[in-house]
Amino acid sequence: MSLQGKTVLITGGAMRVGRALTLAVARNGADVIIHYNHSQEQAKELQVEIQATGRTAHLLQADLSNPRRAAQLVTRALTFGPLFALVNNAALFEPLNLTNTNLENWECHLRINLTAPFLLSQAFARTIRPGEEGRIVNILDWRALRPGADHLPYTISKAGLAALTRSLAIALAPHVTVNGLALGAILPPSDQSAAEDILDQVPSARWANLNELGQALLFLLVGPAYITGEIIHLDGGRHLI
Repeated sequence: MSLQGKTVLITGGAMRVGRALTLAVARNGADVIIHYNHSQEQAKELQVEIQATGRTAHLLQADLSNPRRAAQLVTRALTFGPLFALVNNAALFEPLNLTNTNLENWECHLRINLTAPFLLSQAFARTIRPGEEGRIVNILDWRALRPGADHLPYTISKAGLAALTRSLAIALAPHVTVNGLALGAILPPSDQSAAEDILDQVPSARWANLNELGQALLFLLVGPAYITGEIIHLDGGRHLI
């Protein structure tokens, strides 16, 4: 199954996990719209790499902590043509706990990690015409279903996104499927070195490879449309411990 002839919007698609997701979609035949905020240079480099393969890649900048900007992103994306899928990947991830979380960073996590996907999904669903189908994939974290005390505002916002995934699956059926990918040890955090014992609690005892990440996304984009409201854990079994 191929995404040939379809266009996919990926938020935070220029770097790290987002870059891997974007490349997987483009290699499967889709044209991509790469959203970024501060990573303009990386977005342009990725655009060149994708276009060298014969696919089309468009760039859109937006600060998703601004609800108005988030709400406008789908409308801006439509200037490049109709959308088949939306991948809500952009996220704020800060190592905050109950003691050092203040109202500002609490609300910023919620705006980027939960409010923006809500607004984008709402706008995307309105573009799907009768007889057409669309797909939404929300990028989650194993923490979303096993909340702990670490990364508090991030974890709570992702738990909210897990709930939103299931709610939207009902609200947008039967024309739009909505599923989630809950990630584990994919890449070391960009803001700190990975804990040496991080794999001690991963039954698979290894990091994921980026090909596995791409395969999981493609399954939700081109696999059975009868699957909706599901959250697939790509975490080597971490959520079981």
